[in-house]
Amino acid sequence: MIEAPFVIAKLITLTLSLAVAYLAYHGYRRNDREPMLYVAAGFVFIGAGAVCEGLIYMVFGTSILSAGLIQAAIVSSGMVLVLVSLTK
Repeated sequence: MIEAPFVIAKLITLTLSLAVAYLAYHGYRRNDREPMLYVAAGFVFIGAGAVCEGLIYMVFGTSILSAGLIQAAIVSSGMVLVLVSLTK
């Protein structure tokens, strides 16, 4: 059974990460700064990773370990994109 506070926390995380991604993309379009595009993509991955673990576990019936591993890989990919933006 899914607990409401858990779902609410995940949705808040997703909303905040997508808001940051939107602002970063807007900054990219306004100033034509490529690093902001990496930040935007990174936060999309981070937001997707925030909600994917539970979905993968429930929809595909995988183990929680497998779902957690996939979630960690997605979030890590987002963090790598943000890191790349800081080095450009």
